[in-house]
Amino acid sequence: MDFTRLGFVALLCVCAHAASPPNFLVLFADDLGFGDLGCYGHPSSLSPNLDRLAAGGLRFTDFYCTSPLCSPSRASLLTGRYQTRLGIYPGVLYPGSVGGLPLNETTIAEVLKPLGYATAAVGKWHLGVGPNGTFLPTRQGFDEYLGIPYSHDMGPCHNLTCFPPDVKCFGMCDVGTVLVPLMHNEDIKEQPVNFLDLERAYSDFSASFIASTSKRKQPFFLYYPSHHTHYPQYAGPGAAGKTSRGPFGDSLLEFDNTVGKLLATLEESGVINNTLVFFTADNGPSLMRMSRGGNAGALRCGKGTTYEGGMREPAIAFWPGTITPGVTRELASSLDILPTIARLAGARVPPVALDGFDMTEILTNQGKSKREAIMFYPSDPSEQLGLFALRLEKYKAHFYTRGSTHSSTTPDKECSAFSVLNFHDPPLLFDLEADPSEHYPLVPGGDTDVPALLERIKKVKEQFEASMSFGESQIGKGSDPQLEPCCSPECSPKPHCCQC
Repeated sequence: MDFTRLGFVALLCVCAHAASPPNFLVLFADDLGFGDLGCYGHPSSLSPNLDRLAAGGLRFTDFYCTSPLCSPSRASLLTGRYQTRLGIYPGVLYPGSVGGLPLNETTIAEVLKPLGYATAAVGKWHLGVGPNGTFLPTRQGFDEYLGIPYSHDMGPCHNLTCFPPDVKCFGMCDVGTVLVPLMHNEDIKEQPVNFLDLERAYSDFSASFIASTSKRKQPFFLYYPSHHTHYPQYAGPGAAGKTSRGPFGDSLLEFDNTVGKLLATLEESGVINNTLVFFTADNGPSLMRMSRGGNAGALRCGKGTTYEGGMREPAIAFWPGTITPGVTRELASSLDILPTIARLAGARVPPVALDGFDMTEILTNQGKSKREAIMFYPSDPSEQLGLFALRLEKYKAHFYTRGSTHSSTTPDKECSAFSVLNFHDPPLLFDLEADPSEHYPLVPGGDTDVPALLERIKKVKEQFEASMSFGESQIGKGSDPQLEPCCSPECSPKPHCCQC
């Protein structure tokens, strides 16, 4: 009799039916590359708490997001569905976007709410604001929200302070739009946001949420999509100037300090052994920012591309007493977070086509990944072109390749925006275990039966694309300046008058 397996089943029963169901903390970094953390090989990054998470948890080597850009990647994590089904394409949502994450989609928060979970989102939402706050987190299953509802570079920043005592933000950010607001639930607390105090406000809010829910013995789901390490980097007094890596390193350290504070709060609240902490990032590094843009390690290119550097991400699962520390090379995706949380909580998954797979067996070292393939859509997916690439087991086929402005400035010309759309017939085929940098395409006649492998990949691609139904583009609905968040809605002239 397999007593290990019986123990695993017992664990699931406890998770689903005990008086203390598990808590969930999802940490989501922004524009963080595969090679940006010390535990992933960066020689000078200072991230002791994330490194502690990795040492005490399960570190993934083959974990992917669904898009090389922000909004679509976030939508997929929260729903377990590809952005194409959701209509979160092409590109990203903006402050005045008419559309957003459709309300008929089910987020992780909405999966957990029927079971009595307290839910909160803190940080970068970037899934729409809409008329009268239609698409804000409080309309998508979250009890509370504190954050900037989109990317913090989507507003004038050249006169804002990003580092103490008064170092202005680097670059221009977006102009011609409102200053970036800090929102609590659906109300604007300040506009523009104070970057020097922002992370402290986030970490205090998050720690208070954990402590208060734990005190009343209510299970919780905290979704923490950080602004770090997206451009323009910022950091308060606790991290500014504390690393040898400059603004990027200071930004990463500030996020890492928050991770440490939240772990300490879990311990102090007595719930760390009953909480799954999952960390990953939304897309690869913005290499166009050079040293301010992150590092993809050995992977090719970065943000905006469907090369490995654009969509393979660091990922760590931490749950003392349940997850055995180690490293897994099993294939997994941010799509898999929703079905995993649902199973562990004993919740029902939404009755729609889910693209994610339950990772519980991977987390508990009880089995292999249920996922055999990763699909790669570009930042502007279309039914006409379909997938740009597909990974099957350790092999990846590129049907189309294209560079991106976000990955320009690197010596690799294939990463640049000047590398235009290129159709490959037969597809470029790489063995990602032997060649994670995607430099040496496999050719017929070697150890690998390339024609047979491509035929297998073709069948998986055809089956997947036949099952894909593109939702109406939410971004295609356009933008309306009147929808941009303004703390003084009746003021004039906009957008400059929107300050409080």
